Amino acid sequence: MCLVGCGGMGERHVRGFGALREHGIEHVGLAAVCDLDEAAAVRIAGIAESTLGHRPKVYASVDEALNDDGIDAFDIVTDASSHHRVAVPILEAGRHLLCEKPLGITVQNCQVILDAAQRSGAVLGVAENYRRGPANRLARAVLDSGILGDIHLFVEFHVGGDDGIIITPWRHLKERGAIGLDMAVHYTDIVQYLLGPFETAFGAGLIAEPVRRRREAPEMDLASYHARHAGMPETVEATGEDSIIAMFQMQSGVMAQCVNIASGPEKLGSRTVYGRDGVMRIPRDRSGLAVEVTFRDGSIQGDDLAELIGFELDPLTQRLFQSTVYDRPFEWIDAAHVAVELADFGSAVIENRSPEVDGELGTAAVAAVLAVLESGVLGRAVTYDEVRSGAVHSYQDEIDLALGLEPVGGRS
Repeated sequence: MCLVGCGGMGERHVRGFGALREHGIEHVGLAAVCDLDEAAAVRIAGIAESTLGHRPKVYASVDEALNDDGIDAFDIVTDASSHHRVAVPILEAGRHLLCEKPLGITVQNCQVILDAAQRSGAVLGVAENYRRGPANRLARAVLDSGILGDIHLFVEFHVGGDDGIIITPWRHLKERGAIGLDMAVHYTDIVQYLLGPFETAFGAGLIAEPVRRRREAPEMDLASYHARHAGMPETVEATGEDSIIAMFQMQSGVMAQCVNIASGPEKLGSRTVYGRDGVMRIPRDRSGLAVEVTFRDGSIQGDDLAELIGFELDPLTQRLFQSTVYDRPFEWIDAAHVAVELADFGSAVIENRSPEVDGELGTAAVAAVLAVLESGVLGRAVTYDEVRSGAVHSYQDEIDLALGLEPVGGRS
């Protein structure tokens, strides 16, 4: 694979390749890195050399990398608004592609990439890592087992935060893929992973912190994060939503509430499934904590819960994590999550199958968030199909225009 994008997420993907190497998983590897910023590409190549034991080739453009017949697939970790410009030439050249989430920042933006994959027949995957964690794997098995009885409600709830710039300045700009969308896509993917396809959405996005300020230190202690932090502006005026409040009805009839508000003096969070016979509490992602189910006569958690329903982790996840509950540093856990998605994608290419999160599923997570944002514009519930088909698009038109795509409704 060739890694395209040598910033913070690029370094985390290198660590994911490192986790594969550490566990002797060798069917997918890093052959090259690519970035328009030569210094960033050289820095990531050095990190890769120390992590993987070999130095990948360095390319300054995707066109250069496409001339390398030794590259079978590409791993895009550039900013979300650039995904289609990077992805389409790769797919049209017949190379396989793993793209970081969100696949695109409008439905049309995603569709351009899907169409290119369809024309070429290349494998297209979306790097969505939250679902890869052992806790979410176990949670899905609990739901499948039926021990919770009829499901009444799913709640994804996250509030609290300061006015600091979240990861990068562009994540506060509507036309670049604001954090409200960027973060909520994680949660809509979890919702569809646990509950199936979306039916309708009602809610809105909001800008909770209109002015974002430079933090004293980057969120992660990684070389790429420090390099980015050094050049960060003191303030950013937000034009895109940093928060989402939503109620979804799934095709199954289950209601799912999703709240993510990146502001407020106290941080609170939960992922909970309420059933007639039991309540399941799913720990925060990448924490290593235990899933717990409470019944009328007591509770059970972690590996004991897994034993109760006869659940075992798939061989790849078992090899990396060993258990549904573990106590490891965040950087190790994060790398292991990325490793699972890289390995699944590599197997999909070799076996000529779809990866777990293919282009359509990645688009569905984006369309669900956009349905909430479109609902906020229209002041009514919006069906998923209305947004996925392009029948409802007002919120997205301005973004499509900025991306160089013809808005679905035409130019005003």
